[in-house]
Amino acid sequence: MLNGKSVLITGGTGSFGKKFVEIILKRYPQVKKVIIYSRDELKQFEMSQTFSESKYPAIRYFIGDVRDGERMRRACENVDVIIHAAALKQVPAAEYNPMECIKTNIIGAENVINAAMDCGVSDVIALSTDKAAAPINLYGATKLCSDKLFVAANNFKGARKLKFSVVRYGNVMGSRGSVIPFFMEKRKSGVLPITHTEMTRFNISLEQGVDLVLYAYEHALGGEIFVPKIPSYKILELADAIGPACEKNVVGIRPGEKIHEEMITASDSYYTVDIGRYYVILPQNPTWDPDRYYLEKKAKRVSDGFVYNSGTNDEWLSKEELRELIKNHIDPTFSV
Repeated sequence: MLNGKSVLITGGTGSFGKKFVEIILKRYPQVKKVIIYSRDELKQFEMSQTFSESKYPAIRYFIGDVRDGERMRRACENVDVIIHAAALKQVPAAEYNPMECIKTNIIGAENVINAAMDCGVSDVIALSTDKAAAPINLYGATKLCSDKLFVAANNFKGARKLKFSVVRYGNVMGSRGSVIPFFMEKRKSGVLPITHTEMTRFNISLEQGVDLVLYAYEHALGGEIFVPKIPSYKILELADAIGPACEKNVVGIRPGEKIHEEMITASDSYYTVDIGRYYVILPQNPTWDPDRYYLEKKAKRVSDGFVYNSGTNDEWLSKEELRELIKNHIDPTFSV
């Protein structure tokens, strides 16, 4: 799919970006260019120690911020595919610094869209979050706006051979700022802070996230939001998996947090189909015949009022499964 293509990843030095680059360079040895677009020169330098231009001739490091539309356009010259992973995503920081989150997550998304339109890009896949479904915090609200921008961009692309699509998934195991590395560090103190005893979360690995993006790249018609079928875990189950002997202190929900995360709301259900591995929220004003999904992808409509929620999920991770996942995806030396 990507052999002979030039691919740009915004936020390319983040957890997803690094895993995406690792997988792309393995799977597509004839990829033309892989451009890391991010604003932190130190993270680019550190990443280049693993993915050097001498060892991987296709790789490029491009310093820039998605807030800077002119720089974004320059980076997108002769680019075929954009993976938009750049975001300010820490919920408490977004609540405290709302305009900074808006500038990156909303204005930045519009800059990516304009650059893709102006530079002859063929595919844009934007990363979303479960917090964009029925958002109660600013981060989720900005990502919902971002999703709407990318979906709507398909309506005014004109004659361009350009598709915009979105992938939406839950908490990524081991990503920066996520709960598992936090608990693994806190267990050294013998105390794990629990926000709420009933809290649940979706769980996905970085590899699964990359696979979802590649699926969207290969199959999107334009305007879809792809949602993976992934398991949930209970926060107390995770705490017991990481620090069974630790004291569990209930500290209360942080500003903007939910007890359970949603990825598909009841309102979304009227436009949602099941294609096997994934759910797909179809655009309300598609630029293509919706029947194509039912014919080509053997899609099935979900029931009206269907909700995909981490608290009502039908697939759950046990303590043993969580420990095995931590070993496989975060720390091979992990033990309790």
